[in-house]
Amino acid sequence: MLCACKAKPDYYLRFADSAESGCGYVNIRGDTVIPLNKYPFCYTDTFANYAIVDKPGAGLVAINKAEQILFNVHIFDNGPDYPAEGLFRIVKNGKMGYADLQGNVVIKPQFGCAFPFENGVAKVGYDCRAIPDGEHYFWVSKNWFHINKAGVRVDAKEERKLQ
Repeated sequence: MLCACKAKPDYYLRFADSAESGCGYVNIRGDTVIPLNKYPFCYTDTFANYAIVDKPGAGLVAINKAEQILFNVHIFDNGPDYPAEGLFRIVKNGKMGYADLQGNVVIKPQFGCAFPFENGVAKVGYDCRAIPDGEHYFWVSKNWFHINKAGVRVDAKEERKLQ
């Protein structure tokens, strides 16, 4: 089944077979460019610059059209992280950073934990621990601070305004 969205000619569209568990992508002409069942689940319906897929052995990853892994995507609520203010969280070697909606890493993974952006800043920490809370968890850190969308720590005066 093809997506009913309007796509530019260089986009790929997700397709799936209801009898199989898996997905693939076709180009605008309907030619298969990523075969059905290559990935158990494709989260991106319209594949422009990158697509988020579930890759066996790698987890949730963003891939380019050559199917190279660009980065791992932070899992939130059983799926990929939700974009907030044009950025979403990514993971590399257990550290978190941020990518934009074009698939570019804008803040390299360096934080032990990182919250979504809100009002132009995100709360982050280097020394974080995940504490289980039922089926979820929460983070604790002794050294929280805020960063802007360039990844620069905001000064203490601005940080007090955010708290």
